[in-house]
Order: sequence, then structure tokens, then C-alpha cells
Amino acid sequence: MFRLLNALVNAWSIPELRKKLIFTLAILAVYEVGIFIPTPGINGRELGRIFDELSAASGGGLLNLLDMFTGGALSHATIFALGIMPYISATIIVETLLATAIPALEKLRKEGMAGYRKLHQYSRYATVVLAIINSFMYAMLLEKAIPAQFKTQIVLFPGLGFRLLTILTMTGGMALIMWLAEQITERGIGNGMSLLMTASIVGRVPLAIRDVMVQLGPGGLEQSPLQPLAVIFMGVLLVGIVVAVIFVEQGQRRIPVQYARRVVGRKVYGGQSTYLPLKVNSGGVLPIIFAVSLIYFPIQIASFVPWMQGLAQAFSRTSWFFNICYAVLIILFTIFSNALTAQQFLDAADQMKKVGAFIPGIRPGDPTVDYLAKILTRMTYVAGVYLVVIAILPDVIMAWMKIPPRVAGFFGGTSLLIVIGVTLDTMKQIESHLLMRHYEGFFKSGRIRGRR
Repeated sequence: MFRLLNALVNAWSIPELRKKLIFTLAILAVYEVGIFIPTPGINGRELGRIFDELSAASGGGLLNLLDMFTGGALSHATIFALGIMPYISATIIVETLLATAIPALEKLRKEGMAGYRKLHQYSRYATVVLAIINSFMYAMLLEKAIPAQFKTQIVLFPGLGFRLLTILTMTGGMALIMWLAEQITERGIGNGMSLLMTASIVGRVPLAIRDVMVQLGPGGLEQSPLQPLAVIFMGVLLVGIVVAVIFVEQGQRRIPVQYARRVVGRKVYGGQSTYLPLKVNSGGVLPIIFAVSLIYFPIQIASFVPWMQGLAQAFSRTSWFFNICYAVLIILFTIFSNALTAQQFLDAADQMKKVGAFIPGIRPGDPTVDYLAKILTRMTYVAGVYLVVIAILPDVIMAWMKIPPRVAGFFGGTSLLIVIGVTLDTMKQIESHLLMRHYEGFFKSGRIRGRR
């Protein structure tokens, strides 16, 4: 810890790095201010109360997850209510899925930086389209679905004008978020998109602490008051979970690679030994996000339809049927996510053959491809089980310790994976700047490995 603080002091003493840190903090401050700017024509306080009721009734659910990603902007219908999710979805769709399926986009991806800029421009256009669709659906939800169920008026002046104003305001807010994220990436420290999402999650910590203090105090929740000993146990458990997640996120399977020797005249080339690093959890948090979206979206829609509310209750987060479906979806999306990234490792077998490299004990060519595919398959199942445990852990802790969903969300799931992963990547970048200035970095025993 002291070494980490010492490294941060050294980082602050470097003018170039200090400017990057100040710029990043300033952009994050602008983002936090925008979270509290309300969209015109909406009763944000009443909407926040309804979101709290829905979250408590479903044990969190998709609304709680999306609201966490927006830092509470979704539940109060502010200008940043859409959060960073349309940007992430558009980037995944265009730069990962479509760039793999469409030959023209795949050609752009192989053209280097120029092709990447073109693909990124397409992602911006897709982000605006998704923001328009999401803001329109959100406006219709506020106008019709919520008033029909809760017998209250959220929209002060419903109609076409309100819908257009909501689309314009929230789409403009999404465009501003996209610009802020890109500014951090280009001129600050870390990945802007990830840092904004992390800021939204961390911004919910004071509310979670407030929930714990309410249960500790004399006016705590009567049905499940917390004891001071339980809070201490929660702190120890949280530290243990964080350590375990860091251990797995930095875990690698290193495949040894040997380069054949070549004698040209009197010189000997090659002969070096290296390794091919394969991450344990190469898919990151995406399988959980996809599984949550797929299983929770129909449930939340059903909760607004009177004759389908029985289905929503059957898919309660505490039911075995829900958790089994949730686990199966996570494993399936983990397999799909790893399949998208596995091709680059399988292509490495051809590159190794061209440069005279080989895996000791494995013949070049098809046997190397089969060997890498076998290892990737095993690692995929390990990553799937790991993500299932992390995703279900908040529900188990919430049911066991009787704590609010907002508090339980920090004991696993997407929030913990995102915060830890982004922190590791940002620390890695800061350490790289320190090493360029001949500093030792955060730890004398070795450099910090990021997620990539």
C-alpha cells in the first residue's frame, strides 16, 4: 500500500503524467455533474421512488443493474440516463460481431489505424441510432407503462412534444458521454469508456454505505437489522472476494514456444524461447452482461403486463429455476465470447509455422491448431464456472445476510469485475509512464499485469 502511494506521488511529480491525471479527473467531474441534470418534463423524485420499489420487489434485476451503470441517472431520468451502454453495445456489434461476419468490415480491421478509425466512425453512428431507439422506448415507458401500473403521473406534459424532447435530450447526453470517453482515451489516462462506467459504479458506494448505516441504526429495517459483527464479516468477505477476482483476472496459461535455429554463414539466428499467453477469462465481463440482458429484459417487460406478472414472480432472483437458467446463459455466452477471440490464437499456429517456431512436443501445422483448441476449450469451461460463481454470489449473499441489492451488488457480478479490471488496466498505464521515467513502478518485485 505504501509503495502504491509512493508511486502515485512520483507520478504526480512528472509534468506530462500530472496533466493527464488532472485532465482525466476533470472529465470525470463533468460526467458526475451531468448525472444530476434532469430531463425536462419528468417528475424525477417520483420516478426514483418507483424504481426503488421495483428494485426491491425483484431483488435488484435489470433496472438495478442498468441504474448502477448510469450512476443513478436512469432512475431519475437525467440527461445521462442512457449511460455508456449504447456506446458499448454499438462498439461490440460493429467492431467485433459485424467486423467478423462482413468481409468488407473485416478488411477494414486489417488495414491498421486508418481502417480502425473508419470502423470507429461506424460505431459512433450506430451509437446515435441505439440512443434514439432507447430514448424513445424510455419515453413511452414513462408515459404509459409506469402510470398504468402505479396509478401515478411521471410525465408532466405527455405527448409527441415530450417524446421528441426526451429523444433530443438523452441522445445529446449520450453523444456528450461518447465524446468525454474519447477525450479521456486520447488525452488522459486509461480507457475512457471503462473509466466512465467505473465512475458510475463507484458513485453508488455512498448510497450503499447509507443503506448499511440505516440497517445498523435504531431506525433500521425491522425485518433484517444488521449487527456490527455482521458488517465486519462483510468487510472481510469483500476483501477476500476482491483478492480472488484479481488472482483469476491476472491468471494466464503460458504455452511455451521455441524458435528453431538457423545457421547463415557464421551467424546463428533464432533459438530463443518464449511463450504464448492465454488469459483464463478472455471474455471479461461481457458474458454476464449479455446473460443479464437476455434473461432480465423479458422479465421486466412482463412485470408491467398484469396477466404476465406470474411469470415475473416465477423468475425471482432467489428461485433455483432462475439461477440455473442464468448459469446456463453465462456459460453459453462465455463459449461464444471465447470463440470470437480464439481465432487469433489459432491463426498464431500458421504464423509460428512460417517463422520456424513450434511448441515443444507438438508438431507444427494441424497438430498445433488442435493442441491450442483443446487448451482453449478447457479454459473456456473454467472461465464459465468462474463467471457463474461471481454472477450468482451477490444473490446468495443478499439472501443469506438479508442486505439490500445495492449493497450486495458490490460482492460480485458485473460491478466488481468492471471496477477491478479497469483499475488494473489504469494502474498498468500509469506504471508504464513511470517506467519510461526510470521509476521502479508500483512493486519492486515485478510489474503489474493488466487484463490484456
